[in-house]
Amino acid sequence: MLYWLSALSDGGDVFNLFRYITFRAGAAFFTALIFGFIFGRPLINALRRKYAQGQPIREDGPAHHIATKAGTPTMGGLLILAALTLSTLLWARLDNVYVWIVLGTTVAFGLVGFADDWAKVSRQTSKGVSGRVRLMIGFGIAAVAASIAVWAHPPELSAQLAVPVFKDVLFNMGWLFIPFAMVVIVGSANAVNLTDGLDGLAIMPVMIAAGTLGVIAYAVGRVDFTEYLDVHYVPGTGELLVFVAGLIGGGLGFLWYNAPPAAVFMGDTGSLALGGALGAIAVSTKHEIVLAIVGGLFVAEAVSVIVQVGYFKATGKRVFLMAPIHHHFEKKGWAEPQVVIRFWIISLILALIGLATLKLR
Repeated sequence: MLYWLSALSDGGDVFNLFRYITFRAGAAFFTALIFGFIFGRPLINALRRKYAQGQPIREDGPAHHIATKAGTPTMGGLLILAALTLSTLLWARLDNVYVWIVLGTTVAFGLVGFADDWAKVSRQTSKGVSGRVRLMIGFGIAAVAASIAVWAHPPELSAQLAVPVFKDVLFNMGWLFIPFAMVVIVGSANAVNLTDGLDGLAIMPVMIAAGTLGVIAYAVGRVDFTEYLDVHYVPGTGELLVFVAGLIGGGLGFLWYNAPPAAVFMGDTGSLALGGALGAIAVSTKHEIVLAIVGGLFVAEAVSVIVQVGYFKATGKRVFLMAPIHHHFEKKGWAEPQVVIRFWIISLILALIGLATLKLR
């Protein structure tokens, strides 16, 4: 919104700063960060008053979680959602279709997660909205986002699947691209949701992956960068850097209270929203395959659940001591901070690999 102040500029004054994506991204970061610091504690106190018993802890999870995490309020994702939404509306160009695709997807998945969290805390059960209903709604949200993205992309890229490293390779998926993009968005949302099982475990990898995708969005949105990096030019995606900056600022504000021992959990409100955001950014920038690299930790968490469930149904035995895989390492004797920080390191390494695909030839 504040971008329009640039119309008051004569080219050499402070209003000219509002033209630059990098300036507005920095402003969005600090807006969201300060919002998180100011409103984090009041939100936690309000959640404690409203839902004194906190988030119900799964009885089939690690035994020590019942003693250490019981009573911790959930729905802390509201803090991240509010911070990134406010900062995006203030600092991003609101005439940019990709901003609305990503922001709309994020908020919509956040509402689904909020309904799930509310059902859990109000009924004091670890079972909220049924998985089938969540998936149906999620695919509906993703269908809308994917359809708009196909319409918004340049004709030469619309419904095409870009392959990293091999810059000249494009697969024309035709109408199949929309179902593919739906799977990317919904899969990303649910993979982040599965990862959110330990204090601080999900939010840092989300910020790392989002930061990586934000750099990619800025690069593919500038024709000079795409010529140098030899990647596909998607005009307008650079504005997503402002959204990503707001996400990181809001994420850090949340992490201040989510650091072990957590004063609040993000809940499905945050994890579904943030995962949906990553998927929507990847679809918007034509980097769906790269998302699988930079979000490789989330992929591993989701695959561990699929493998565990499938193998158990087929043989009655388990591959992992417990799934998702972060619980497997807890069962092996890793302390919670060890699991969290080592997973952060893995996320950072995967992000660097994802960035490297921009220039590999």
